[in-house]
Amino acid sequence: MKTIRILLPLLLIGSLLLPAPARAADRAGIKAILIVAANAKGPSDSRLAPYEPTLRRILRFESYRFVGQGSTSLDIPGTASVSPGGGHRLEFTTEEGGGRGLRVRVNWQQGRQTLMETGLVLRPGTPAVLGGPGTGKGGEVFAVIIIGQ
Repeated sequence: MKTIRILLPLLLIGSLLLPAPARAADRAGIKAILIVAANAKGPSDSRLAPYEPTLRRILRFESYRFVGQGSTSLDIPGTASVSPGGGHRLEFTTEEGGGRGLRVRVNWQQGRQTLMETGLVLRPGTPAVLGGPGTGKGGEVFAVIIIGQ
């Protein structure tokens, strides 16, 4: 009995001092790549090669040009933003995905104008693509590749 009285406080103190392995799951990384999609024939930017099959399947344009990228790390739940370039800003709000992935609300802005608000479920390493507004140049459109990390 005396042994239990001594061991229980020691176990409690030890468990408080050890890092909690579940803490890593309470944070998420998100990478955003801003691109311009065009119907002009020609090569796409080589930095987009890993994503080109997905871009062609979803957006169905002929070529893709890299504009910029940014990444962030945020709490779940939490909010953070990324500025991938060209005056664009993406605000991410995360919540638990229930084991299916990371649920994210995305607010895409250019300057003070909101271009899109939507929700996604991100799976680590699997890109999600959001098609956006026209650039004002002959049928070109902005798009964003979002990757959960």
